[in-house]
Amino acid sequence: MRGSAERVGTSKQPHRVVVVGGGLSGLAVAHRIQERARAERHAVELVVLESRDRVGGVISTERSQGFTVEEGPDSFITNKPWAVDLCRRLGLSDRLIETDATHRRSFVVRKGQLVPVPEGFVLMAPQRILPILTTPVLSWRGKLRLLMDLVLPRRDDQAEESLASFVRRRLGREALERLVQPLVGGIYTGNPSDLSLKATMPQYLAMEQQHGGLIRGARAQAAEARPRQRQASGARYGMFVSLAEGMDGLPKALAASLPTGSIRTGEAVRRIIRPVGSPRWQVELLDGPPIEADAVIVTTEAHAAARMLDVEDPALALHLRAIPYASSAIVTVAYRRDQIQHPLDGFGAVVPAIEGRSILAASFSSIKFPSRAPEGTALIRVFVGGATQPDHFELDDSALSALVARELGDLIGASGTPLFERISRHPRAMPQYVLGHLERVEAIRMKLARHPGLFLTGIAFDGVGIPDCIHGAETTADRAFEALAKSIIAAA
Repeated sequence: MRGSAERVGTSKQPHRVVVVGGGLSGLAVAHRIQERARAERHAVELVVLESRDRVGGVISTERSQGFTVEEGPDSFITNKPWAVDLCRRLGLSDRLIETDATHRRSFVVRKGQLVPVPEGFVLMAPQRILPILTTPVLSWRGKLRLLMDLVLPRRDDQAEESLASFVRRRLGREALERLVQPLVGGIYTGNPSDLSLKATMPQYLAMEQQHGGLIRGARAQAAEARPRQRQASGARYGMFVSLAEGMDGLPKALAASLPTGSIRTGEAVRRIIRPVGSPRWQVELLDGPPIEADAVIVTTEAHAAARMLDVEDPALALHLRAIPYASSAIVTVAYRRDQIQHPLDGFGAVVPAIEGRSILAASFSSIKFPSRAPEGTALIRVFVGGATQPDHFELDDSALSALVARELGDLIGASGTPLFERISRHPRAMPQYVLGHLERVEAIRMKLARHPGLFLTGIAFDGVGIPDCIHGAETTADRAFEALAKSIIAAA
């Protein structure tokens, strides 16, 4: 299709939709609106504004010396269907690759050593008893306390509870500190004592309510899933996939599917307003004339959206700013295999805060996806910073590099000069679903309802994973398109 407007309908003038932000959310929004416009024969002009010189947001892939380096997420989970479904609609299904089945397990650091996560321990619930009894990760006292989950009554009080409080109550302090905190807290780069259980892991609250506890609930779910999938330790790696050429294949395919000229990079938005008496929104740029729009969909971080909406609705902006964010860095290093003493017979290791180390986790990329590195080498991604270690994010590159070299030397026996190293920084990029998050999001949506034609989506609201991001974006796009369709019908 040529040009930046969809002209497939019967209406004379296309409705213009401006999407602010060219990350995965923004591209998914634009793609979904285009799908609906084509299917329902409505004319819609799309304009996607991205302040940086490329689209994709945190998804970025570098290829160098035979290595495939992911500067953001390296895969996505398949038990939530929305990402796989989008890949299918984009014609990417035959390019999806699974994690390698050879070493599908993860480690947790215990007194400086990498110890396998107990088999069947999925995020924050054990599916099997024997691996818990035999694991060196927990003391006997910690094991017995964890097994008390089988006899503890469920909590009937519906008051909001932190993730840490819930796990401490069901499984005990040691299970929280040694297993759950590094496995689950690392997903949000956050502190489980601050994170809301309802907002982050509501399925475990449902387990307690439906089955009386986490062990019973996890075993019931495992029994249902066993015919369909193998069990895995730690995260459910058997259900993770990536794209053969790298994760940036997804935003590239989305961008290529949009009308030529609809994406404008290097276009920063100063503010979004609706002039008094005007039926249309006005998107003011830092450089260039303003753009009028029938609908505006903001997909940036909440704090960036707040800046754009300060003038139009200060109270809405205040609520958006109340969503806290954490900064993190990914340091990717490549070694010759003979420079590392550890067998690397797993997908990576998480580091409990109680260990007092300077990294959050290390992912063995060339074990998860062997095609990511040449034979005889190892590619490792190390995660630093987050809400629990913000000072480490502030280190300069040389200090960060030295920190990672020291930690990998201690934990996996890495030595010598790496073949190469890349540092990817993500400032204020990860929203923290702290206590009160769901109420805060509801308040934002109530205020947003007063502004017809203005929409917000992104990982600040409905989930931080790629499938949740896509689902939120497509749901928002549907709402926006249906509002436009009503106005088209009314004007006919």
